[in-house]
Amino acid sequence: MKSLSRILSAAGLAVGLALTAVPADAQQKNAAPTLAVPGMKPGSPAAIAAAKEILAMKNASGMYAAAVPNLVEQTKNTLMQSNLNYQKDLNEVAVIVAKNLAGREKEIGEGMAQVYANEFTEQELKDLVTFYKSPLGQKLLTAEPRAIQLSMSYMNQWAQAFAEVINGQFRAEMKKRGKEI
Repeated sequence: MKSLSRILSAAGLAVGLALTAVPADAQQKNAAPTLAVPGMKPGSPAAIAAAKEILAMKNASGMYAAAVPNLVEQTKNTLMQSNLNYQKDLNEVAVIVAKNLAGREKEIGEGMAQVYANEFTEQELKDLVTFYKSPLGQKLLTAEPRAIQLSMSYMNQWAQAFAEVINGQFRAEMKKRGKEI
């Protein structure tokens, strides 16, 4: 019984310390984190709109669509490592937390639009929208994911083959020193 009360006291202390480190307005369950990229200036509404259109055409949301459930699962797993006796509760709480925070991944898209609006001028973003709507732009949107995938596959194959060349040179140089590896 004493060990359980110590665990609960320690858990309470940890939660208390965690909450004191977070500003009160950020403690609300749906409060958006205020993130800023150093040196980033807010873009104009038109630039943000064009950036969002580009991101939509590139299906950027597909990259982060599962961010909330993945982060909830990751947090649950981390908490479970030091709280194995709460496995059932943590599994149940993960469902609640995921439900409470569903949709928050859209904040990533908002941030990405801000980044694009900071990196490109409003006119450049509008020109990119025009390009992506052109036949070549449409082909790029369609073909680029496969081209990137194939390029990554080629790079991995090249790296494996080149690693063998490097390994061979290490062995040759070590052999010159009279050391077989």
